Amino acid sequence: MVKKTDLFSNMYLFFVLLFLYLPIVVLIVFSFNKSKYGGIWTGFTLDWYKQLFKDKSIISSLYNTFFVAAASSIVSTIIGTLASLGIQSMRSNYKKAMMNLSYISMINPDIVIGVSLISFFSLFKFLKLGYVTLILAHITFCLPYVVFAVLPKLQQLNPNLSEAAQDLGATPIQTFFKVVLPEIKPGILSGALMAFTLSLDDFIVSFFTTGSGIATLSIKVYSMTKRGVSPKINALTTLMLVVIIALMIVLQIRTNKMEQEKNKL
Repeated sequence: MVKKTDLFSNMYLFFVLLFLYLPIVVLIVFSFNKSKYGGIWTGFTLDWYKQLFKDKSIISSLYNTFFVAAASSIVSTIIGTLASLGIQSMRSNYKKAMMNLSYISMINPDIVIGVSLISFFSLFKFLKLGYVTLILAHITFCLPYVVFAVLPKLQQLNPNLSEAAQDLGATPIQTFFKVVLPEIKPGILSGALMAFTLSLDDFIVSFFTTGSGIATLSIKVYSMTKRGVSPKINALTTLMLVVIIALMIVLQIRTNKMEQEKNKL
């Protein structure tokens, strides 16, 4: 009976993973396909990768995507870390209230966030839609994810460490950088990576808050679907997937090393 249950569980897991990752595998395979039309394999080629780097509009949208993702993830990580410190120091009731408020923006549909932000930006006549509004919008929906990545690390932190450091003569700033920051660094890195990934992936909020002539990759792909998606997009998506996986591996290796060093101490 146990063996049958294990077999069923393994088969269930296999089909779930197949459902999740088979489209990605197909996309990667057809990025090397000679045919311009999906579903028909006519031979192996690297031409789509060569044409990708010659397409200025796609390269421009890729630059916009990474620029916005980098800027918004950096700012949201800084603000989110400081916000987490503030929430952690609050009384229980206020802490719960702030966490519930943070949850609201996480569970809100993207279209609600996009429409509310464009309505808010329209109140400021001097603020034109462009890079600034796009980055501010991405910071808005990335911020809660950073907060909830950093807060668990702060909750695990021994509060006596900060008091001991200050008793030994450390200033509050020195205590933060020498004691608190190294302890919560894994949460900060996780939050930053999550914010970066969410920003790369976003379409709806970007669509509402971007200006004319400024297109992220998701908006570019959406505009291309009206004429048919080029296999160059498959090639670009494959390269981005490789970069994201490499970043995750590096982050995981660094996290494991930090855990091992901490355990040794």
